[in-house]
Amino acid sequence: MKTIFVNPADVEHKWYLVDAEGKILGRLASRVVAVLRGKNKPEYAPHWDMGDSVVIINAGKIRVTGRKPAQKMYYRHSRYPGGFRAEPFEKVFARKPAWPLERAIEGMLPKGALGRKIFKRLKVYAGPEHPHAAQKPIKLEIS
Repeated sequence: MKTIFVNPADVEHKWYLVDAEGKILGRLASRVVAVLRGKNKPEYAPHWDMGDSVVIINAGKIRVTGRKPAQKMYYRHSRYPGGFRAEPFEKVFARKPAWPLERAIEGMLPKGALGRKIFKRLKVYAGPEHPHAAQKPIKLEIS
């Protein structure tokens, strides 16, 4: 039996809509990454961009478990002496509600040009409104 390879130019990229209301941050992120990478397709290849586009709405209503709102920290550095900054999840989430979900998904994608290309197909919105109705996204149920 021969292995069948599909030309990446022939892959049809679908659009999916995910409602994040009440979902747990990490579990939602891992399931969305599988769709973005194309792992839900039989012709998946890790070195090709075979995935679909995902629109996430209500990202401002995601949950984290335990004491993570106060204890989970996001770190950054300005590359200047004394430029190290740390900020807890609850402060970041209050300022930019969609950012923690974007950061979680981006961290699960491959590093390099392929990961950056895949990440561009992710659209995250804090509220229920999104401007992608023309693409007719298919509702994706993630438990």
